[in-house]
Amino acid sequence: MSASMVFTDCSSSTNAARLLPLRRRSPLLRTNNGVVFPRRLINPIPPRSLAIHSSSSPSQLSWGEIAAEVLRMKDAIGTVPGLAVILVGDREESATYVSKKKEACEVVGINSFEVHLPEDATEQEVLNSISGFNEDPSVHGILVQLPLPSHMDEQNILNAVSIEKDVDGFHPLNIGCLAMRGREPLFVPCTPKGCIELLHRYGIPIKGKRAVVIGRSNIVGMPVALLLQREDATVSIVHSRTKNPEELTRQADIVIAAVGKTNMVRGSWIKPGAVVIDVGINPVEDKKKLSGFRLVGDVCYKEAKEIASAITPVPGGVGPMTIAMLLCNTLISAKRIHNFQ
Repeated sequence: MSASMVFTDCSSSTNAARLLPLRRRSPLLRTNNGVVFPRRLINPIPPRSLAIHSSSSPSQLSWGEIAAEVLRMKDAIGTVPGLAVILVGDREESATYVSKKKEACEVVGINSFEVHLPEDATEQEVLNSISGFNEDPSVHGILVQLPLPSHMDEQNILNAVSIEKDVDGFHPLNIGCLAMRGREPLFVPCTPKGCIELLHRYGIPIKGKRAVVIGRSNIVGMPVALLLQREDATVSIVHSRTKNPEELTRQADIVIAAVGKTNMVRGSWIKPGAVVIDVGINPVEDKKKLSGFRLVGDVCYKEAKEIASAITPVPGGVGPMTIAMLLCNTLISAKRIHNFQ
């Protein structure tokens, strides 16, 4: 059985801008089990009816919705949401991510601020930049681009970001609230939030389903497992010490792979009809590419697409949704700070 649905990349500025004309006065944010997501403005598309290369990706729709809400806020109270990014060093991959985030801000009308420090910057210089953005009323979200140089204490730096502006959702108080029943985080980490939003947008049921998360990182694996539990899925986590990971994964209705190992999840790991979200982004040598490499996921796409009912491509699946959720979190922060409904 071949995959009948793929979450595709429609993240270019041109495509996203075409979706801007929306009902400006419609409330565009919804709450699901205490977690805020962009409201869906289209009816969910049954998985079997969606073409593999759809032009209506969730990332497009989210960007358009956020842009409309940013404009509504600007017209109503004269405030524009602001996102500040701190980049340390000259890692090409990190610089590319920051550039994409800045472009996304431009598309939806969010103000962007950037501090770029050299690789040998001191930890105190980074903390000073964070402190300045914490106090700046025009900044509603702060993102420290990871990874940081090895001589810096990553946790100390992330903890310095004001929890009210922690749009990356990595502050321990945000993660703690996410983990506890009856507590609500101010922000949810963007990639896990994007994974859940993909399932919501395509009308894929989560409640009562068996979900397997491959990987237990603080950035993706752990928080996405917590979100799936909030959606009433039965969740298992596969990690480096798990015995028989293939057998456990093959029981899942929903598989989220975030382990950082090229093609680790083979087609034999997938239950027929399962939904697969591949978070992995791994470079492999490809002399046909100008860059000399291409990006592949943690899931062997060629094999899995013949078994799964839905699968995200790499690149172009989870990545655009991650940026969309970052924009969403920045908008949420600005609305909360200015008490704008």
